[in-house]
Order: sequence, then structure tokens, then C-alpha cells
Amino acid sequence: MSAEEINWRALIVKNLIDRNRRESNSFNEIITQNNRLLDTTYELKSINLKLSVENEQLRTGSVAASNGTSAAATAKISQLESKLLTQQEQLTDLHRRKGENAQMIIDLNLKLEKQNKLLGERESSIADHIAVNTSLRAEVLMLTTSLQELKSLNSCLRDEHCALQLAFASLEEKLRKVQDENRQLVERLIKYKAKDAEKLNEENESFLKIGKSLFRKRSDKMRKELEDAAREGASRRSNSPVPAFPPELERTGSLSDLTGNAKAAGFFSDGIPKRIHLKFDAHDGEVNAVRWSPVEPLVATGGADRKVNLWDVGKAKMEPRGILIGSNAAVNSVEFDSTGTMVLATSNDYASRVWTVSDQRLRHTLTGHSGKVMAAKFLGEPSKVVTGSHDRTLKIWDLRSRACVETKFAGSSCNDLVTTGTDVSGTTIISGHYDKKIRFWDTRTDCSANEIVLQGKITSLDLSKDCQYLLSCVRDDTIKLLDLRMNQIIRSFSNDNFKVSCDWSRVSFSRDTSRIAAGSNDGAIFVWNINGQLEGTLKENSAAAVTAVSWNPFSSVLATVDRAKSCIIWTSA
Repeated sequence: MSAEEINWRALIVKNLIDRNRRESNSFNEIITQNNRLLDTTYELKSINLKLSVENEQLRTGSVAASNGTSAAATAKISQLESKLLTQQEQLTDLHRRKGENAQMIIDLNLKLEKQNKLLGERESSIADHIAVNTSLRAEVLMLTTSLQELKSLNSCLRDEHCALQLAFASLEEKLRKVQDENRQLVERLIKYKAKDAEKLNEENESFLKIGKSLFRKRSDKMRKELEDAAREGASRRSNSPVPAFPPELERTGSLSDLTGNAKAAGFFSDGIPKRIHLKFDAHDGEVNAVRWSPVEPLVATGGADRKVNLWDVGKAKMEPRGILIGSNAAVNSVEFDSTGTMVLATSNDYASRVWTVSDQRLRHTLTGHSGKVMAAKFLGEPSKVVTGSHDRTLKIWDLRSRACVETKFAGSSCNDLVTTGTDVSGTTIISGHYDKKIRFWDTRTDCSANEIVLQGKITSLDLSKDCQYLLSCVRDDTIKLLDLRMNQIIRSFSNDNFKVSCDWSRVSFSRDTSRIAAGSNDGAIFVWNINGQLEGTLKENSAAAVTAVSWNPFSSVLATVDRAKSCIIWTSA
């Protein structure tokens, strides 16, 4: 038996003795008085009995000597009767007191039983608490042991993290050295090519000095070599998965023919868009996204019908170029790579997809988000992609391995994102979120480098070509212009009639960053200059909300899409 158990048993016994003493002492006087009353009662009963006997004797004597009764005897009898009456009254009072004492004893016994019952309950509760206390002590001991194990594991993980950081720093330093060596080799190669060109020029001059005939022969030979080299280059381009020039340019025969068609359609005009050049139904449902190709008058649209459609709008009428299928839910955004050979689209089915424009085949499906993917961009080079989702994360994908290489935890749903820079090692990702914050991410680190808080949730972002200005559409019906060099808002665009149509409403810079365009909830398109002045409002007969706008990268032609299935091409000519 443990010392603790002996202690609590002794404590219980001591409490019982104290309680018995406390409860008994209050009744000792009553019990003593009751005993005295009982003794007095017995004495009075005996006296009463004697008086009764004497009374009876006196009455008998009085009958026998009725005639000779004296006055003294009569007085004595009266005195005895009065004494007897007094004794009877005292006896009655004693009986009454005895009843009261008996009732008091009964009440005290009932109270004692209640106290005993309460004591039993408390003893049971004490036992239960002792058992709980024992189990809690065991649990505390177990948790203390677990805490020590976790501390040791945390220390081990910290050591491993430090080692990995050192290894990463070493590898990063090696990467910088390799990049410097590569840059030096490229410079040397350029110098050697310049020397070869000078040598070739010297040879050409020597050929001119020798004579026309020799020059003609050498020129024919050189032309033949160039034709062979051109044929070899064409064969290499046909075998390469990403052609050096877009197939559309090869199909038209020359870039001059393509630009000629675009000029004929008014695609190289400047000024504010004023009239509708083309209008057509782009999808079977709402149209959520629109984007121009960077190399030709080709427009890509994404809609609620789970398709990405390509439209050739460089001529007097619209010509469908192709339909990119594979998405299992509505398409939220579309994007071309820098060469115009691939299209990247995001969807509500938690995935992003990449197609090639030439054969309209699905090349990559990027799955891994746990919420609908709202935006995606090519990251520096066509082999890298960054996506932003409603699951509050940003993911970086390598298309060569078709795997996610990095996940950035933003803490809020991402509605749109843009990227700056062309070198993947130094690219910055800018994301707009539901919690009213614009976050800046350096691809070389895991955490957000900077944040800017606006007055409403961000629906879209657009970056100027020189990467100095950022355009942000905010749900409070304003558009903010940020100077990334000063990292602050320098201008706000708004109008009494301008209302942001949805949480993914897209705004856009013009090609020279001199104007911005945004669609409104009433079907109007507002065009401001960079100084904040409203230059024009484009309005078509439909009152459907405009969801996205996109400027042509070569002119002031504007493409807009709305919830009424329509895509409209606006020109100034």
C-alpha cells in the first residue's frame, strides 16, 4: 500500500471523527435534559402513586368516621387534592416535553441519515476523482515523453535543413558560375562568327579583284551551299517538336503576305477603337477568356462549354482555325507562349492543359490542385508554367517532366497572376488574391517577398511590356496602376457607370502602355489613357456583362468577350 493511499484513508477517518464530534456535541445538552425529565417523571409517578394510596386511605377513613370528621381532616384532604392536581399538571407538561424531544430526535436521525448519504456520495466522488487524477498523471507522463521525442526529432530536422541549405547555396553558386561561363562562351562564339564574316568579306573582295568569271563561279558554288544549308535547316525544323517559326507563317509563304492581309483588315491602325470590325458567337455558353497570338492575328477564347477556340480574324471575315478539346469543366483563362506555338488554358476541373497550335493536339495535362485553377502563365521559357488556384496555392510545373517542381502557399484564393523577366532563375511571379492582397514571389525562394494591400479583392492583373507598371482590377469597381519601381499605387481609374462584372473580370494594357481597357457589367468597354482620363466608351447593343478584354500586340485593335457567347473585334479604322 502506497504512502499516498494511507494518507487519504487517515484523512477520511479524521474527517469522520470531526464530523461525529461536531454533530454530537450540539445534542448532548438535549439528551441530558431529556434524561433528567425522564427521572423526574418516574419520581412524580411514584409520588402520585403514594398520594393516590393516601387519598384512598383518607377516603376510606372518612366513610368510617363520617359523622366524626373533624375540620382539620377536611382541610388536609383539600390540601392533598390541590397538591395532587398540581402534580398531574406537572406530569402532563412532562409528557408534552417528552413528545417534543422524541420528535426532535426523529428529525435529527433523518438529518443524520441524509448526511451519511451525502458522505457516501462524496466518498464515491473522491474515489472517481482519484482514478481520473491517476489516469491524467499517466497521460501527462506519456505526453512529456512524446514532447521530448518531438524535440529531438525537430533538432534533427533543423540540422538536416541547415545541411540542405548549405548544399543549395553551393549548387546555386555552381549554377551562377556555369551561367557566367556560358555567357563568356556565347560572347566568344559571337566574336568568332564576326571574324568569320570579316574573313568571308575579304574573300569576296578578293574574288571581285580576280574577275567576273571567277566571281560568278564562286557565287554559284556559295549559292548552292546556302541552298543545301537551307534544306538541311528546313528538315531539322520539320523534325523538331517546336518549329523555329510559326506554321501559319510557313503556310502563308512569307511574313509580308501575312502583314499585308492584316493591314488590309485595318490591324495596324492606331488610335482609340471605335467601331466593330467583327462580331461572332465564340462559344455555346459564357465566354470567360480571350487572348491574342503574339505573332499573327489569331484570337484564342475559352468558355463555359469546356472548349478553347482559335479564330483567324486578320481578314475581312472571321475564319475558325481550330477547337482545342480535353477540358472537363469551364475554361477560366487562356495564354499563348512567346512564340505563338502553344496555348495554355486553365479549367474548373482543377487542371491546366497545353496544346500546340499547329496540329491542335493536347500535349500536357497538369493536375495537382485541389480547387479550380483560375490563371496560368508561361514562366520565362515555354518549358515552365506557373498556375494559381482557388486552393490558395501557386504551383510551378516543368513541362519536360510533366511534374510540379514547386508549390507556393499563398493563404488565399488566387484569381490571376503575371510573370516578369525571361531568365527562369530570376523570374518574379505577381499574384492577385481574394484577400485583397497582391503578392510578389521570387522563384528562388519559398515565401512571398512583398505584399500590397488594396481596398477589394483582386480580379485580374496585367503587366506592361517593360515590366515597370502593373494594372490591377479590384472588386470595388476601380482599377489601380502600380509603379513596380516605387512599389506603390500611382493612379486609380474609375467611373460612375463602370462596374466590375465578375470575380475573374480581365483588364489589359495597350501595346504601348498608353491606354487601358476594361469591361463593365452593363456590356460597355471603358478605355482610359495612362494619365487617368476616360478617352472613350465602346457599347454594343447587347447588355451582357463583359468578362475579358485583350489588346492586339501590334496595334490598337481590341478583342472583348461577354456572357452572351459573343466575341467582338474593335478597330479604330
